[in-house]
Amino acid sequence: MSRRIRTILDKIMQEAAALAQIVHQLDESAFLQSEITMRATCMTLINIGELVKNLDDDFRASHRHVPWRDIAGFRDVAAHGYFTLRMEEVWIYASKELPVLSAQIKDILDNKEQDDEIAD
Repeated sequence: MSRRIRTILDKIMQEAAALAQIVHQLDESAFLQSEITMRATCMTLINIGELVKNLDDDFRASHRHVPWRDIAGFRDVAAHGYFTLRMEEVWIYASKELPVLSAQIKDILDNKEQDDEIAD
């Protein structure tokens, strides 16, 4: 894994951790009542989607189990269709789907670290 890819994945993990803090201890109702939280969540998801778009095609192809295209697509909807974006869907993505993505990326990073140790 190139240093550039590792840096992008690390930044995605940082954004995911920040988002976890934003929605921590909230339920959907509390989320939907906080304009600031909804905006912060959308911006963080936009950042994650933009980072995903910077991963090269070969890397994404070698990790097809991660829904890279969906993540990038969500970024486009959030960035360009904010006023038509359903915040209930944002909540589901932030609270349910993003933790899965974080676990997938952590596995990729952990497996690469193990590969590096074996190669040494």
